[in-house]
Amino acid sequence: MMQADQEHPVVILDAAESWDLLAGSELGRLAVSVGDQPEIFPINYLAHDGVVLFRTAQGSKLVSLTINRYVALETDGYTADTAWSVVVKGTARALDRDIDIDVAAKLPLHSWIPTIKYVFVEITPDQITGRRFARGPEPWR
Repeated sequence: MMQADQEHPVVILDAAESWDLLAGSELGRLAVSVGDQPEIFPINYLAHDGVVLFRTAQGSKLVSLTINRYVALETDGYTADTAWSVVVKGTARALDRDIDIDVAAKLPLHSWIPTIKYVFVEITPDQITGRRFARGPEPWR
């Protein structure tokens, strides 16, 4: 694993390292597109067993996923010295079988806000990419 530094300020991450960063985070932005109109929704999620799960309620996010199931999820983080960003592109589907819902309900996926969210959505990744960035002052021109 190559570290980002002043000589190499941007490092492309492999899929395994990208997944580890995704799994170590809980907050991301879900990007959808319906009728040529992009939308972005903040979500809390769980990366588990090769898929990403989140919970939602009836509303525009769920409607968007039923119209166009192809989505992107972005999450990022930073320390004093580095920052990182991971993007997952894949297919979303609302869980509808009782057995799948029961399994998902037992996972440590809890809403961050005090609302009832009965619908579990699973994103199956087609692609995961990540980058790590060195933080520091802009070089002199």
